[in-house]
Amino acid sequence: MTGTVSDPDALRRRAQAALLAARDRTSLLTTCVEEPELTAQHSPLMSPLVWDLAHIGNQEELWLLRAVAGRDAMRPEIDGLYDAFEHPRSERPSLPLLAPAEARRYAADVRGRALDVLESTPFRGSPLTDAGFAFGMIAQHEQQHDETMLITHQLRSGPTALTAPDPAPAPPFSGPAEVLVPGGPFTMGTSTEPWALDNERPAHHRLVPPFFIDTTPVTNAAFQRFIAEGGYEEQRWWAPAGWDMVRGNSLSAPLFWRREGGQWLRRHFGTVEAVPPDEPVLHVSWYEADAYARWAGRRLPSEEEWEKAARHDPATDRSMRYPWGDADPTPERANLGQRHLRPAPAGSYPAGESPLGVRQLIGDVWEWTSSDFLPYPGFAPFPYREYSDVFFGGDYKVLRGGAFSVDEVACRGTFRNWDHPVRRQIFSGFRTARDASPTEAR
Repeated sequence: MTGTVSDPDALRRRAQAALLAARDRTSLLTTCVEEPELTAQHSPLMSPLVWDLAHIGNQEELWLLRAVAGRDAMRPEIDGLYDAFEHPRSERPSLPLLAPAEARRYAADVRGRALDVLESTPFRGSPLTDAGFAFGMIAQHEQQHDETMLITHQLRSGPTALTAPDPAPAPPFSGPAEVLVPGGPFTMGTSTEPWALDNERPAHHRLVPPFFIDTTPVTNAAFQRFIAEGGYEEQRWWAPAGWDMVRGNSLSAPLFWRREGGQWLRRHFGTVEAVPPDEPVLHVSWYEADAYARWAGRRLPSEEEWEKAARHDPATDRSMRYPWGDADPTPERANLGQRHLRPAPAGSYPAGESPLGVRQLIGDVWEWTSSDFLPYPGFAPFPYREYSDVFFGGDYKVLRGGAFSVDEVACRGTFRNWDHPVRRQIFSGFRTARDASPTEAR
């Protein structure tokens, strides 16, 4: 689907496929464990899996059945239970939540009615239905909660419940370590992507000085050198709040890592394995990414630098939907959609590289940027203020690019994710950047 598709039948087929794909993934994530695992809280940072399951159905009812179709509430008494702003995650296990079987029935009932609404709704006439926006929004919402549930699976103790093939082996990357991104203006954000969310809008011009950016994400092997050279022990590399985090929690490595028998091991979806040296580093906070960049004599890229590296084609002076162009992601271009349960080796996916040769900007790991989460010029909240507007400010840092855990419907060159800089349970990594000198920029 290109960003300017206007064929309502094509969009309707796309919406149906996206909704069905999301529900298949939800089912996988909630049927692979027994009922006690669904109702347990595996971390105070996360909801019980059964809360996410019913919340998905409740949001679909709110937006597709009530807002789009104008139907009466099916179960108004549960709206408050599944309002993410009314109850923090730590409180959700104590709520009178729907039991797993009841939650599944509710979500299935909503879905059946929503598909009927999809067939009869004209994709025009209101901002909520233009180009099928509400249906795309709900497919993205479900996939975002699927990613959240995948994080919960990583946090849970006990044997693995999920399996997937590993990414194809890749030869060691032999390209340049960094790429020069020429300075100049480019178009950031979008006003044409039909299912883009409010914080991605509107398209606007940014002037970006020349800079260098890593060709691939930082690897586990590179991060191990940071650890070996005392990275977690030297205050000079850390932002003050990051140093407090390290000292207060006795941190010495990424989340899930441990040192044993002279090697680094990690817990990965219920198994313990040696840390793969050539994979992008995973489960690091913004503070850890920032400290590594300082130690390496570099910095994290800003959000606009990341997007210019990912979308700008110097040959045409145009911003594309993805690094490789406007075509949708494919397995040859990016590691998305939980096809694998790990990042691919750094340097993989040459078919997905940008015009300047930067690789893995989409998929594999979310990439921290240096930027705070702020609105674009001309931002307008839609369709509800709580999606983006309440999060703007200095408390959140922007992540870009998606990860192996992200479905393509919720991942594009303009997509913005955000989280607290202390967060490590998310599928986050990073790449570094540096300013280009006047001589280098020529």
